Amino acid sequence: MSRRQVLVYRQLPPDQLARIQQEHDVVIANPRVAGQKDAFLKALPTAEGMIGSSYPIDEEVLTLAPRLEVISSISVGLDQFSPDALHRRGITLCHTPGVLTETVADLLFAMVLATSRRVAELDRYVREGQWNRSVGEDLYGWDVHGKTMGILGYGRIGQALAHRAALGFNMPVLYHTRTPVPSGLPEGRAQPVTLREVLMQSDFIVLVLPLTEQTRGLIGPQEFALMKPGAILINGARGPIVQEAALLQALEHGQLRAAGLDVFDIEPLPVDSLLRTHPKVLALPHVGSATHETRRAMCEMATTNLLLALQGKQPLAAYSPAPAR
Repeated sequence: MSRRQVLVYRQLPPDQLARIQQEHDVVIANPRVAGQKDAFLKALPTAEGMIGSSYPIDEEVLTLAPRLEVISSISVGLDQFSPDALHRRGITLCHTPGVLTETVADLLFAMVLATSRRVAELDRYVREGQWNRSVGEDLYGWDVHGKTMGILGYGRIGQALAHRAALGFNMPVLYHTRTPVPSGLPEGRAQPVTLREVLMQSDFIVLVLPLTEQTRGLIGPQEFALMKPGAILINGARGPIVQEAALLQALEHGQLRAAGLDVFDIEPLPVDSLLRTHPKVLALPHVGSATHETRRAMCEMATTNLLLALQGKQPLAAYSPAPAR
């Protein structure tokens, strides 16, 4: 097999980089790192394969890469790409589903617990020296067990989250998804319902759906108005799904009790964003899959995807665009 030209646009573990270098000629250039953008652009015309994440590979980039055959993304979400444009060009797009399912579900449920029991807020209370007597009702949290969890998006992560809620905390689960799927739980533990029913009946509403033109801005003023007073919103999907101005209004007016956010409309979160300092917001720096074990597994899978695709073989996980309706 002839050696191919591969552009690595995110840091890889040394052993995974060595796997690629053993078979192909590699250029390493991360356009998000100062001083490397020009090297990235210079490498595009000869690149036949790319591996990386967190940088938009749009029509402009694709135009500069006429020899490109495969992109292997170290991610599950594909909102940094134009899958239809890649499909038209015959470029294989790979991603890493499955290996991060349990890790992301763990974090999402941790955010459910943390927001309801006011963990971050009470941690600040202690650190700032305000704890000088037994806490009163104004600092009490709220139970999680037995409350209703609503899940928007019911793929691998949504189902793993439902297992934790229903079987671990005896929570009734409501879920909404465009494509009907079985709950994967014992009968009666989870029900498929409409979006409106999830919003109106859930104590916790957790977002785990992909960012598409249909879901961009999905949760706005009307949706917040439908939610139960005192509901808690958890967003572990993509920031632009939630209208942040409407979220702040819902928090200020008491419609929402709290929000747990691992993703934001603009990342990193701007210094002047009100979400940074809002007392009812638990804010995390997009760390859903950020454990040593999971990030390594993602890099291994992405590397394997790339090598298989460049050999003309079927990768472990290649994206297939849905047929036109």
